[in-house]
Amino acid sequence: SSSGLEQLRAELEELRSVERPAVVARIRAARELGDLSENADYEAARHDQSFTEGRIRTLEALIQHAVIIEESVEGEEVRVGSTVRVAVDGWEERYTIVGRTEANPREGRISNASPLGRALLGKRPGDEVVVKLPVGETRYRVLEVG
Repeated sequence: SSSGLEQLRAELEELRSVERPAVVARIRAARELGDLSENADYEAARHDQSFTEGRIRTLEALIQHAVIIEESVEGEEVRVGSTVRVAVDGWEERYTIVGRTEANPREGRISNASPLGRALLGKRPGDEVVVKLPVGETRYRVLEVG
């Protein structure tokens, strides 16, 4: 989604403008302490630098290959970007189907690659899906797609 892409861009900017310079400063300060062979601060800073640079590369690739998916129109089939209301075990739940980088189950945002996300893709109101979960199979009925 466009908001997910903006979050990725904001994280990338934060890493480039704040985290990267801070790590470089920590490495510089640790080097000034002398012997690097037994310098825990230096090793920790180098580890953080490796993580930061790796995350920057990952975000750059994600942003470069991102495809914005428009929101679904109510009544259509489930696709990435859809908000789906389902009935399960006598309860109603609402999920938004998102890409894996935007998934946050606590907020009702499930990945299109998750078992439930995969099962719901292409379904319409009235369709039922059975999802195999660690606790067994669970049946979901699609009530609304929006």
